[in-house]
Amino acid sequence: MSEIELSAHPNRPRPQVVHSPLEINPAAWDALLARQRTPTPFMRHGYLAALHASGSAVEATGWAPRFQLLWDGDELAAACPLYLKNHSYGEYVFDFAWANAYAEHGLAYYPKALIGVPFTPVPGSRLLARDAASRQALLRAVLGWCRAQELSSLHLLFGDEDDQAAADAEGLLLREQIQFHWKNQAPTLPAAPGSLPPEGADPALGRPGGGVAGQGEGRAFADFDDFLASLNQDKRKKIRQERRKVREAGIRFRHAQGVGIRPEDWDFFIRCYQRTYWEHGNAPYLTPEFFRALAHSQPEAWVLFVAEHEGTPIASSLIAVQDDSAPTEGGFGSKIAYGRYWGALARVDSLHFEACYYQPIEWAIAHGVARFEGGAQGEHKMARALLPVRTRSAHWLAHPAFADAVERFLVRETEGVDRYLTHLDGRSPFRQAPPLKAGG
Repeated sequence: MSEIELSAHPNRPRPQVVHSPLEINPAAWDALLARQRTPTPFMRHGYLAALHASGSAVEATGWAPRFQLLWDGDELAAACPLYLKNHSYGEYVFDFAWANAYAEHGLAYYPKALIGVPFTPVPGSRLLARDAASRQALLRAVLGWCRAQELSSLHLLFGDEDDQAAADAEGLLLREQIQFHWKNQAPTLPAAPGSLPPEGADPALGRPGGGVAGQGEGRAFADFDDFLASLNQDKRKKIRQERRKVREAGIRFRHAQGVGIRPEDWDFFIRCYQRTYWEHGNAPYLTPEFFRALAHSQPEAWVLFVAEHEGTPIASSLIAVQDDSAPTEGGFGSKIAYGRYWGALARVDSLHFEACYYQPIEWAIAHGVARFEGGAQGEHKMARALLPVRTRSAHWLAHPAFADAVERFLVRETEGVDRYLTHLDGRSPFRQAPPLKAGG
């Protein structure tokens, strides 16, 4: 049976569980996604369908789709991608210790339920809904379904503020992690003591008390050199040295976007992607068919950077782009780029930094991108001016005693995240304001 319709009050939205994203109307799903606070390319129907059709996220790989829909008559009022999991790989919010604790007490942690995008630790909307009431009703229906299925737990990963508000209202436990993102905003240094900005100047661009370097809302960078000029001397010198090593090795880059990415480029990228996993002793999560499906279903969302040596490609990196032309606060556009995958067939000093950070940042500046999200983990990204941000997930555990234990653990873990952020605050890569002179 491919679809399950749950009983509902005739005057209330009707919940439905679907065993394949291919059974959902793409236009209805994407229209709902477009209404959310933080849509991303990874929540589009084409992306989720490619994961399924390619065999990347299916029951055989431990990702059994049970997409949750909420209908109001013929209107899709809310929906979310839910998977039954028999392992915790490919999630990037680690709960292996929780699973081990269950096993030590003779309890089954798997299968568990997960709301998220497989293999994709990108923050964004997860509970798609026409309004807050529908979002709350969807999550309440999901929790009821989890209880009826006697599942151990539900995990909502990398949701946005609206998702978190719904989770809070249902009593789910909050968990925080750190990612590193780059912003296309030159930091503003405070004005010198006693000085005033030109008449009519924007208060955020230099009036006394306007903030410290790395925290103020400044202008967009003009080019990569302008970006480098905003960094402190050590970081600026390090980046220049790394880029010079790549150039002196005879490496040149080209990039292609959308339909400009040729089939042979995709084939080469797939080789690079697979090599990265094999070198670490793991099988690739994503199949070649997945990437080929994306090239067909949403080509406009991808930018490919290819490193060549004497005309022969040796490495590549792939980023995704969310292009929303609506202005945001401060006058900046809202286009976002997401670092996703990379791989190399030859070893060159600093090639990883060039392919995964410097090329995408240079492209982002040239194309008016507001933010580049560098992916999960990686404190080394701070040296490349990707700054720490909090990401959030929400968790429900059916067993009361384990729920209490996890809640106590999360309190301690959050305190650790706070301390870690305080530590990172003192390591800003940006230039700082000059110290005040004695008596000044």
